[in-house]
Amino acid sequence: MDLSNRQTIRELLSRHGFTFRKQLGQNFLIDPTVCPRMAESGVTGPDCGVLEIGPGIGVLTVQLAARAQKVCAVELDRRLLPVLAETLQPFQNVHVVQGDVLKLDLPALLQQEFAGMHIAVCANLPYYITSPVIMKLLEEKLPIEFLTVMVQKEAAERLCAAPGTRACGAVSAAVWYYAEPKLLFPVGRGSFLPSPKVDSAVIQLRVRKAPPVQLRDETFFFRVVRAAFGQRRKAAANAVSAGLSLPKATVQAALKQIDAPASVRAERLTLEQLAALSNLLYPAAFPS
Repeated sequence: MDLSNRQTIRELLSRHGFTFRKQLGQNFLIDPTVCPRMAESGVTGPDCGVLEIGPGIGVLTVQLAARAQKVCAVELDRRLLPVLAETLQPFQNVHVVQGDVLKLDLPALLQQEFAGMHIAVCANLPYYITSPVIMKLLEEKLPIEFLTVMVQKEAAERLCAAPGTRACGAVSAAVWYYAEPKLLFPVGRGSFLPSPKVDSAVIQLRVRKAPPVQLRDETFFFRVVRAAFGQRRKAAANAVSAGLSLPKATVQAALKQIDAPASVRAERLTLEQLAALSNLLYPAAFPS
């Protein structure tokens, strides 16, 4: 079955009485050149187990199954299960799980599906859950080596923006703490059915084996990051002071110790400076 042919897809979906739902962010990837590139980048070897999120009608799944030892595809929409049963019928190494990836017990799922394998994530993520899904995968510190995901172009640029650069935000800093992100290639809106109103891009996150900075308290570090970027137009001293209910003078003194100007904004702070700021402010936030 040619899953890049629009007429074939329409006939497939019609057979199963399927209609698109905007609230589920359903834009199926149909470009015949994109999925092979994603799969080549996302599958680390023949002993790789791949978690796919939102397989849709299985266009990317087919490419992953041809390269990986096993694919576990998590699909939220029950209406797509019979469609996937048809399109993935030739592949014995694919298991489709119906569920919400944001609510699943992922450590248990990965252990059950991929015991003894190298694990990667490869997915065309619905735009509306891009950041929550990526952060869940990173924050739970799962045994995942790579995440190769298609996201909205603006989200791709934000997720890959390095701390210390203008485009960096709280999510960017968190991504860089957990992984090394790289933008792989752009994908035009015409590569989807139906076509979205924005372009996309494929990014890859190489998950770090250990954090790149030393922290007194990881939870507090992310509180500092959220506070610093919570009011982007303000100087970091004002934003952190307000966000953490700390005296402004205390925050300014900490910034001085990390060689940052008193007027610096959060996006100008490197990951090392954000970590050092967090470590310096921790005693003030939690006095003994």
